[in-house]
Amino acid sequence: MENDSIASGFTALGQTTRLDLLQTLLAAGATGLAAGEIADQLGIAPSTLSFHLRALEQAELIVVQRHGRSLVYAAHMARLRDLLAFLAKACCGFDQGRNLELSRFLDSLTSEATAMQPDPFNVLFLCTRNSARSIMAEAILQKIGGSRFRAYSAGSEPATEGPMPEVLAQLKALGHDVSGLRSKSWDEFVKPDAPQIDFVIALCDIVAGQVCPDFGVSVVTGAWPLPDPSKFTGSAIERTTLINEIYAGLRRRLEIFINLPLNSLNRMSLKSRLDDLADPHVLSQSAAGTR
Repeated sequence: MENDSIASGFTALGQTTRLDLLQTLLAAGATGLAAGEIADQLGIAPSTLSFHLRALEQAELIVVQRHGRSLVYAAHMARLRDLLAFLAKACCGFDQGRNLELSRFLDSLTSEATAMQPDPFNVLFLCTRNSARSIMAEAILQKIGGSRFRAYSAGSEPATEGPMPEVLAQLKALGHDVSGLRSKSWDEFVKPDAPQIDFVIALCDIVAGQVCPDFGVSVVTGAWPLPDPSKFTGSAIERTTLINEIYAGLRRRLEIFINLPLNSLNRMSLKSRLDDLADPHVLSQSAAGTR
């Protein structure tokens, strides 16, 4: 753990309300508490609570995950373990190999932290045939999203012949696992045993003249309209160029998406951010900002 990171942790704790807040979350255990419950227990205004929660989250002393419309906060036990280990070593000459009892205590904090990792966000990509655009988006997010995201795709009229061979070949050439990719109906995601979807992103005008399934009131929706490679009538080389361009656009959008502060934005703000990513100018500005 770097000294700057340690210092930011101790700085965030140098305030009585934050100490009370952290004690409350430690008492709640791995399940954590919703913001409203914390405010009631501590008797502080929501605006004040929000300020202190943000400070603790920025110092990585707490973790937050979205449960429906609520944000649930819990103590970040692995981070606290590192702070305690630093103090033990700096003040008491702690050697993890020699001091067995303290070592076991610190290891128990790490075990608890593993149990309280937030659930991943489930993202469903939609297009009419689920053979190209949504298949690419599923593969890209599955690769770059890590443990924070699970990617799915579906269509209103899924292709009976499955994903386009050119798309699968391109994805495989770029290092994606294509073994689980298939064209499927969006009806699969409204069944009782379907995963609870957090984000639905349409990659074409899929709702035009159709009734989109109800994925739940807490789902955040977005639209990134992109051309359909299956309808392209140019040469094979031109089609490959189009697929490459669609892939690049999707990858750039998803790289921005996974870095959004998803846990701290409300539903309307999240939808606005998703819809902004449909604008090529937003992508250009973001790319320029990373140079």
